[in-house]
Amino acid sequence: MSEAMSVQWFPGHMAKTRRIMTKSLALVDAVVEITDARIPLSSRNPEMDRLVGKKPRLVVLNKCDTADEAITLMWLDFYKRQGISAIAADCKSGKGINRFMPELKELLRDKIDKWQASGMVGRPIRIMIVGIPNVGKSSFINRLSGRRIAKVEDRPGVTRGKQWVSLSQGLELLDMPGVLWPKFEDKQVGENLAFTGAIKDNVVDIEYLACRLLQLLKNGYDDRIIERYGVVLDDIVPDDSLLSDLSEGYEILKRIGKKRGFLITGGDVNTERAAIVVLDEFRAGKLGRISLEKPESN
Repeated sequence: MSEAMSVQWFPGHMAKTRRIMTKSLALVDAVVEITDARIPLSSRNPEMDRLVGKKPRLVVLNKCDTADEAITLMWLDFYKRQGISAIAADCKSGKGINRFMPELKELLRDKIDKWQASGMVGRPIRIMIVGIPNVGKSSFINRLSGRRIAKVEDRPGVTRGKQWVSLSQGLELLDMPGVLWPKFEDKQVGENLAFTGAIKDNVVDIEYLACRLLQLLKNGYDDRIIERYGVVLDDIVPDDSLLSDLSEGYEILKRIGKKRGFLITGGDVNTERAAIVVLDEFRAGKLGRISLEKPESN
């Protein structure tokens, strides 16, 4: 297990996407930015403000069914105070999607009024769908359309080229590939993205990642670990032979592996297998509704 993890993942097609996005902004009326409700800050590309500029924007906190509901409400209030339109939704279940069109029309009310005044009745609203990999852009488009139009996979980097999608409710969507940024200045941002699957697992140390996640969950969501895996946590003593921020997480990982029967020759725990299970179950929401970021801490 590595003692440290530096997440850097910027495939060449993402650099190309940034150029295409900049050129395509003139073709749309608004930008819809999809983020992960569990990590609203980390899942927003910091370059997006510069790329989008003054173009009207609506933020969708997706996967809200896997996020802590109370914290999601805090984020919605935070955006409201910032003057940013935002809704919480879950594209897989459809929760909150019915609020999208009313919110979008309210955001573009002045433009829509001008279209109608000039006789442009029925003009479609053209929006650009943006977001980092694996936040659910394709699921969002499919949910709006009511059918499978965009390719959906639970791994980053699936959408490779921009594509226009026309919907019956007077919408034309420009779907853009997921865009990360060249360098993560904040280590925690990189880890949060890796926790949620926005970064490919083959570029990170899985065991380190699972230990870090368990360490974070122990300080706030320890009841979820106990309930899901049936392990005892209150007797864990940090091991000075390991990094201080990993020792407790590594002990929890070993206990989870032992509880699940992930043993190898000699009776040792297969911590790699346990790590894969922990990350998969966190991403699928099987540990309950968890948020890793609060607005007041940023």
